[in-house]
Amino acid sequence: MHRYDLISCHDCGVLHRRGPVRPREKARCVRCRSILYRGIHSDVNRMAAITLGAIFTFLIAQACPIVELDVNGYTSSATLLGAIRVLWTEQMQMVAVAVTLFTVLLPAVELGALLYVTLALRSGVRPRGFDRLLRAVGAARRWGMTEVLMIGILITIVKMTSLAQVMVQPGLFAFGALTLMLAIVTSFDPQMLWNIGEHLPGPGRPAQADFQYKPHARLAACHSCGLVAQLNQSNQKKQHCARCGAVLHRRRPDSVGRTWAFLLAATILYIPANLLPVMYTHSLFGKEDDTIISGVVYFWTSGSPALAAIIFIASIVVPVLKLAALSLLALTAQRRSRWRPLQRTTLYRIVEFVGRWSMLDIFVITLTVALVRFQSLAVITAGPGAMAFCAVVVLTMLASMQFDPRLIWDPIDSNGENHA
Repeated sequence: MHRYDLISCHDCGVLHRRGPVRPREKARCVRCRSILYRGIHSDVNRMAAITLGAIFTFLIAQACPIVELDVNGYTSSATLLGAIRVLWTEQMQMVAVAVTLFTVLLPAVELGALLYVTLALRSGVRPRGFDRLLRAVGAARRWGMTEVLMIGILITIVKMTSLAQVMVQPGLFAFGALTLMLAIVTSFDPQMLWNIGEHLPGPGRPAQADFQYKPHARLAACHSCGLVAQLNQSNQKKQHCARCGAVLHRRRPDSVGRTWAFLLAATILYIPANLLPVMYTHSLFGKEDDTIISGVVYFWTSGSPALAAIIFIASIVVPVLKLAALSLLALTAQRRSRWRPLQRTTLYRIVEFVGRWSMLDIFVITLTVALVRFQSLAVITAGPGAMAFCAVVVLTMLASMQFDPRLIWDPIDSNGENHA
């Protein structure tokens, strides 16, 4: 058995042997029903072509205006980079940095690294920095939020129709196309690239060896590339993955403690995030403060109940449920509870999936602040509530990433499966 034929479930740690899966089929864990891998043909040529197209679309989306407003002859338009610049000049540097990372830098890192790697693999060469690049792709995917930004753009356009004449610009269509292309790109399995690169000549190529499973051996799955390795008996030195060089751990170090720390910080900041204004509106009629709740009320009373529901769920319900769910998971894992492990694992997957969608309100604020810049009529600026809410979203995402779901299953008796 080759060493990458062995797969460890990322949610419960059960070991499986990779088998053939037809297109559109899924291989699931026998214990927790988590998806191990999908039947997607990760052809390098196809990956390179789609990634190259996504890069060109990404550049167009960043360079072109997204939407233009017209109020009695006064016009205002905004690009994403221009909106970020406005936030920065209004002393909202933390929000500006977060928006830049999630919508510009991290998608650019993912696309650039994938293109470099796939073009090199097409040529039959393992590229320099292969391991670090694929690890960067995995990290960028967890934090990239282009699809959330796209929904935020559409909500902003609907909101602006009651204030001005709205004219869509090429950037809107580019972001729509980029969202679809990134969905295709993220469907590619990076582990297939690890496996291809392992057989090609080039710098940093690991030694080839079959994996010999020893009874009662301590096994660990690499958090970066998924390779299952046998841990040394001595715990004096850190052991690194033979394929990508990442440090190996059977479980995330101090997982529960770090999860509680991030949850406590997020809970404290959630109060000012909802009480403080997220936007200030300066107009001929005076100054108006807008909180998250007032934004929901505005959409509801202006005849857009669907958008009001989306913002209410993404900005109020989801953060509260995330805090409650992660607290439950951390508490039960800390007490080594055997209560409903399958349901708790499902809850963790839901928290991971919805985590990024709470940034929806931040993206709406970013574009609104950049668009409403009619100096003699109305100007909208960001408020301190936006900074606090952005911090809540980031902290809850960090909390979910620090929690190790395999802790849910550690107290559960095995049914004869092997674990890592």
